[in-house]
Amino acid sequence: MKRKPAAPRRNTASSRPLLKRRREERRAPGVSGTLELGASKPRPRSVAVRLAGEVERLAAELELFRARIAELEARVDIDPLTETLNRRGFERELTRSLAYVKRYEASAALIYIDLDRFKPVNDRYGHAAGDAVLKAIAAALLQQVRASDLVARLGGDEFVVLLWNVSGAVAAAKALALEAAISAARPRFANATLTVGASAGVALLRPLDSAADVLSRADAAMYARKAERQAGLVRR
Repeated sequence: MKRKPAAPRRNTASSRPLLKRRREERRAPGVSGTLELGASKPRPRSVAVRLAGEVERLAAELELFRARIAELEARVDIDPLTETLNRRGFERELTRSLAYVKRYEASAALIYIDLDRFKPVNDRYGHAAGDAVLKAIAAALLQQVRASDLVARLGGDEFVVLLWNVSGAVAAAKALALEAAISAARPRFANATLTVGASAGVALLRPLDSAADVLSRADAAMYARKAERQAGLVRR
């Protein structure tokens, strides 16, 4: 019986480098002409660009949030009907003004205004008509003062005006002018012309005053002026 010829022996020594190269090529991603196993990792530069864009977006949103918060904080001090300062906002500004007067010996005056014949308007035409009057009065006061002065609605039908760099005589004359401007206002509501009057009292700001001190003196002066008007002793 003839023996089968033996199978040729492989040259294992020469095949080992080839197998090693193939294994290394499979493990090495991104090499041209080789098989890439799995997804390639993102380049560090593209990650940095995306992060920078995200940081810029978040910074822009933060600025918008800060602006919105500042706007809301400012609105807290504004009377929504007349768009002037409310009592909270005005008392804060008055306190700052007193500190300025004390430090720099500046002159300022507070005019306290109370509307006359306002209740009959509400009783006859309703509160919507009263709101129309208050808006018209606020607009008239703003037209009569400078940009450096302040107008506020303390509540109800009471307004205050803070004047800078005025003497007592000038402030008293301005109070009369404000009374006249209020009397001249003629807002219309439901085909009716609405008219009211006003009494204004003046108090100068003193270096040692508190906000309550100035408001109290101006309020007392306003009631004295109202008594004059009711008695018919109205100064023109």
